[in-house]
Amino acid sequence: MSIPVLKVVIAATGFTLSSLALAAATLVQDVRVFDGKAVHERRSVLFDGGVIVDADFRGAAPNGSRIVSGAGRTLLPGLIDAHTHAWRQLEVPLLFGVTTQIDMFTSVPLMQEVKRAMAARQNAQRADMFSAGTLATAPKGHGTQFGLAIPTLTRPDEAQAFVDARIAEGSDFIKIVLIGGGSKAGGMNTLDLPTAIALVQAAHRRGKMAVVHVSNEADARAMLEAGANGLVHLFLGEPLAQARIDSLAQLARRKGAFIIPTFSVLESEAGLSGAALLSDTNLAALVDREGAAMLKGSIGARPRQQLTLPKAVTAALHRHGVPVLAGSDAGNPGTHYGLSMHREMAALVEAGLSPAGALAAATSVPATVFKLGRRGCVAEGCKADLLLVDGNPAADILATRRIVEVWKDGRSVNPLRDARRAQVAQESAGARRQTLPADGRISQFSKAKLASPFGAGWIPSTDEFAGGKSTVKLEVLPALPDGQVPLAVQATVAPGLPFAWSSVAFMPGAQPMQAADLSAAKVLRFRVRGDGKAYRVMVMGAGDRTPRTVPFTAKAEWEEISMPLSAFAGIDPAAVAMLAFSAGPQPGDYRFELADVRLLEQE
Repeated sequence: MSIPVLKVVIAATGFTLSSLALAAATLVQDVRVFDGKAVHERRSVLFDGGVIVDADFRGAAPNGSRIVSGAGRTLLPGLIDAHTHAWRQLEVPLLFGVTTQIDMFTSVPLMQEVKRAMAARQNAQRADMFSAGTLATAPKGHGTQFGLAIPTLTRPDEAQAFVDARIAEGSDFIKIVLIGGGSKAGGMNTLDLPTAIALVQAAHRRGKMAVVHVSNEADARAMLEAGANGLVHLFLGEPLAQARIDSLAQLARRKGAFIIPTFSVLESEAGLSGAALLSDTNLAALVDREGAAMLKGSIGARPRQQLTLPKAVTAALHRHGVPVLAGSDAGNPGTHYGLSMHREMAALVEAGLSPAGALAAATSVPATVFKLGRRGCVAEGCKADLLLVDGNPAADILATRRIVEVWKDGRSVNPLRDARRAQVAQESAGARRQTLPADGRISQFSKAKLASPFGAGWIPSTDEFAGGKSTVKLEVLPALPDGQVPLAVQATVAPGLPFAWSSVAFMPGAQPMQAADLSAAKVLRFRVRGDGKAYRVMVMGAGDRTPRTVPFTAKAEWEEISMPLSAFAGIDPAAVAMLAFSAGPQPGDYRFELADVRLLEQE
């Protein structure tokens, strides 16, 4: 194809040569192509300037082009993860072939920064992102547990203003949380049904899609009837009669809705981690310690067999022609950005989709449903976000894990993959289990320093970084008769955040919030006295935004308290980033004294 014709192709796709830094032309020769919908057994694909120039190229390779052998391999569109929470690490999805994320809740400044980079064609080293921005939820509802101060609503007459504010911030669509139709669920509030319906209508009045997080069949039916464009989760629960499952699928088809089952996070809610993905050494070589800790975690405390229902519903949806999208809900325990999409596609196959159907669910279907333009396709003029794998994933979905090369905006991501592989190897070589002191004691408080035998020591920690206004004052007190030095913690927990806190925290890593391997420890033991109020021990894993907590009471007299570390369900002891003794979330003034904190090898 000549340069003038190439300019026409690029202009037709919305790119300009002046705004797009052109990488060298690349020709993938004699490769099996999955174009987003169908398989073509032997083609050559030429891409240049960030777009596909010819998806069935014939003839001699253009001068200066890079030639990539496609023999025995399959070229796919870059994967589109239809449900993530892209708080950070936007480069990580690329390592595993995910070139676009559809984000269901992230910080507004990050969303806006990525949009600017995408508009300037300067996002080649990160996954692109289309986002709901701030989700619609109730005060102290799902989505507020991360500590961020976000707008909420409680009444139908607030819906339009809420939607308009999100659109002004740059949200591409509106995400609504409905759990239990207005009842408390998991200790959290939720929107009532009239408010959720009003949000759907408000989004549609502004020409935006409305998608809904549901957690049961009744809410799924109610929101489909209300005209929601899609459900962004299925739900766990006891098996339903096939007639009810089919009627739900028929309702979705009649309403023109789509569904994102999110098996990766449903498995995590059922107490199953994503650790099985690490058994593939090629994939594991790209997963750092923080990522491995997230994969090994889970939302549910104990494994439960509740996946029969979402599998049956997914099968019925597919059978009735309802668009099913692959989305991992990455950002949650038990998941990993990019990597979990390979589990998600396999789960869709297990639920009844063909391998080619699962590939479409991860490429062309989300591109169509979310109106993402020329993505999710391998055709002339499509964006040159591509994934090359060994084998034939249209016959064996696990072949998507045998990644040969990834391209983002026409540029190879392999240098990024090589750098991550080297980083993980170096981290692994230097990794070691933390040796505990003989007596287990990690508190070495003195007037000079809040020290510890390892790690970064003890520091004050509050909700300030999340926009809160809680405060804490630490004071070292005179030694007790046995020589132990207590630390007085005077905390003020301010109102305004649903999960406010004020604490003293032990950082076991070399730097604050750096992971440490505490797998040698089985028990946390400490002495405490105080004002008689309820407190929490919080343990946070590397990369996890949600700490696990165990309550305790600071009574008037000194008391020794022991907690098995296994009580902090979902935390990988090999990657602990923080251990804190915390007041909150109820606003007020608190005071307790802490001494003789130990991590012990025996229960």
